[in-house]
Amino acid sequence: MSEVSDSETPLRASFRIRLNGKSVAIETVGQAYRFITSLGAVEWMEFQSLHDDAKAALDAAAENAMMTVQATNALRALFVRAKLLRSDETSRVS
Repeated sequence: MSEVSDSETPLRASFRIRLNGKSVAIETVGQAYRFITSLGAVEWMEFQSLHDDAKAALDAAAENAMMTVQATNALRALFVRAKLLRSDETSRVS
């Protein structure tokens, strides 16, 4: 298996998140994995269960592209709950 963080598998939606005044685009499994693992455990502590679910879903999607729907949904749930994203701020990928 290649590294999850290197995966170019597209997610089913793209996310645009504003963090520390900078806009971050998340469109692939690898980008999402790098984003949610680059922040420390303290930042995700309140959302540990959702964070763990998202990491597991991204790992599965890196192995099997059919799992990108589950990974996208797990990311959306994490980002909305963490108030990094409003539920209407995703762009669908066809």
